[in-house]
Amino acid sequence: MQRQHISSGSRFETEIGYSRAVVAGDWIFVSGTTGFDYASMTISDDVAAQAAQCFKNIAAALAQAGATLDEVVRVNYILPHAADFEACWPVLRQYLGRARPAATMVCAGLIDPRMKIEIEVTALKASGVRDG
Repeated sequence: MQRQHISSGSRFETEIGYSRAVVAGDWIFVSGTTGFDYASMTISDDVAAQAAQCFKNIAAALAQAGATLDEVVRVNYILPHAADFEACWPVLRQYLGRARPAATMVCAGLIDPRMKIEIEVTALKASGVRDG
């Protein structure tokens, strides 16, 4: 099975040795993604705004792989403060409400204290959205 590596252009991908996303067959694995706006290298103080930016960054990686957020089948949320999670729910519903992926939230420290959420997803190309 061939692998395709998707890059966001971050210097950390080369320095650390990872990809923003990896495509393996119809599967797309998107690395943990934070709320930095990579164009301006800024990050909001608001956890919900960070969550929205995470999804914009993830959607860009998925688009490079030929997929959309509607094809996400698994999502992991990592937050340093569990109490912040509920403030993100409307954003999560906005971006993943159609896909309704399997989900896990973990409370753990992040590498930069400005980061309030990190989101990792797995998508399956052409999985479609089905109710059930």
